[in-house]
Amino acid sequence: MSRHPVIRFTWCLVGAAAGITFALWLVAPPISPFLLASLGGSAVFLFGLTRAPAAQPRALFGGHLGGALIGIVCYQSFGEAPWVYALAQVLTLGFMLLTKTVHPPAGANPLIMVAGHAGFHALWNVVLVGVLALAAMAFVWSRMLPGLARYPLAWLERSPPSILWGGWSD
Repeated sequence: MSRHPVIRFTWCLVGAAAGITFALWLVAPPISPFLLASLGGSAVFLFGLTRAPAAQPRALFGGHLGGALIGIVCYQSFGEAPWVYALAQVLTLGFMLLTKTVHPPAGANPLIMVAGHAGFHALWNVVLVGVLALAAMAFVWSRMLPGLARYPLAWLERSPPSILWGGWSD
């Protein structure tokens, strides 16, 4: 029964909804649900693209925490200005490529942190808790329906496999 495409499709959609709801509930969105906006994209990866290297824990946690930290440091150091957004964004891309923790939704984190005037507490109380909640739900959800790819597929898989992946044509 779980091999039926409609059931698998519906299971992925309901899982994404459950994961985001759980993350928002744990973080208490009245603080600022905007600070968790990038988790919407992460839900797409965890529940819809479970096998992708960018969905694996190394990229999920490294990308989110690194991007958020860079955004917070840039805002705390330089305030809010267009060049600060650009600096935070390019530093985050460089960080993710060098550490092989590219998780595209986390690319929004530096912009979100600058725009939200985030302090260092947002790194732990909002980003880490939100990402942990989403990953925990993906872990459990992927094991509830037989035949689905179990999350995570590979804890430390590199995303991308090399720094210049996708940047040059052969």
